[in-house]
Amino acid sequence: MIFNIQRFSTHDGDGIRTVIFYKGCPLRCQWCSNPESQSFGYSVMYDKKKCNNFGDCIKAHNKAITRIINNGIQINRELINENEPEKLKNICASKALTISGESKSVDELLNEIEKDTLFYRDNGGVTLSGGEPLSQGDELKTLLQKLKGRNINVNIETSLHVNWSEVARCIGLVETFLIDLKHIDKDKLKSFTQGDAELVINNINKLTDSDAHVIVRIAVIPGFNHSEDEMKQMIEFVISLKNVNEIHFLPYHTYGVEKYKMLGIDYIFDHKKQVQDSELEPYIRYAQSKGLRTKIGG
Repeated sequence: MIFNIQRFSTHDGDGIRTVIFYKGCPLRCQWCSNPESQSFGYSVMYDKKKCNNFGDCIKAHNKAITRIINNGIQINRELINENEPEKLKNICASKALTISGESKSVDELLNEIEKDTLFYRDNGGVTLSGGEPLSQGDELKTLLQKLKGRNINVNIETSLHVNWSEVARCIGLVETFLIDLKHIDKDKLKSFTQGDAELVINNINKLTDSDAHVIVRIAVIPGFNHSEDEMKQMIEFVISLKNVNEIHFLPYHTYGVEKYKMLGIDYIFDHKKQVQDSELEPYIRYAQSKGLRTKIGG
């Protein structure tokens, strides 16, 4: 299941790219800018600012959706069964209620990708993102095989928080693995993302030992890893990896705040300020002093 296809992207790899955003992630990063990507199923999103109180959504599911006195609606998502969100798609004329998530076959994805191939030229291509693309089923490998057969460049953006077998099946089919390295401290990673640092570190060591092309990307998050000591430790870890010579720093932003409201969940990081590019300079200088190529952003 996917939740977005972004065309003509100049991020997440070289050239002009088509970015496929898969739904579903094993992590729960407290600052996640795409919270709708965490669930492997459909997500019900509601934007009160767009609501015109037509009431069609209430008629479609009056058990889970009720009107509140001061206009707008209240949604009890726990009462919406797994397949029911599909019934709510396009029910709202004002697009206040939307459903994030769309099932597409491998061939349907290929058809979407092939609309953009004229723009790829020599170095563009497809980037699979998420969510966590490596958490997808067998259809992921099938898609990669078909893209390779068409000589379409493919990158995968991943946290590597999956079983090694899910990574190994993609080696040789992916041009570049864009590794989102969040932290190497096991307690901090567990506390802020529910993740297992040992799993990630083992996977990245195995991946780089395989001679796959890897670029490490670090989202710089205030209160989590935004300190010189922590960044130096992470950069030193990157230096220790085989055949990795490039690191990207992604400054924390608050672009996804409204999505939390639309999903009816609290955003724990709402008090954090966006990280400015200038704040990354000490990290960039240190990484460059260790021989790494650097970049700000994806």
